[in-house]
Amino acid sequence: MDFKVVLTTFGMMFLAELGDKTQLVTFAFAAESKNGFAVFLGSLGALLLSSLLAVVSGSAVSRLIPANYIKLGAGALFVLLGSWMLLFPV
Repeated sequence: MDFKVVLTTFGMMFLAELGDKTQLVTFAFAAESKNGFAVFLGSLGALLLSSLLAVVSGSAVSRLIPANYIKLGAGALFVLLGSWMLLFPV
């Protein structure tokens, strides 16, 4: 196992998830619930499943499209969505 990849992925995901809507929703559920551990398990399961889907999809797409094109496409999509949000605020 490549621990450098594990630690890099952990660090980037941890920083990306801090303060995002998933964390805020989990916070709200925990505040309402009398069983914080159940909220933790539900949140953990959802994050695990969504990560599994991302890894499986990313692995499949990378067989068809080179990684640098995927990175460029993802970057372009972020710029496009960010521009859309700035131009058409809700």
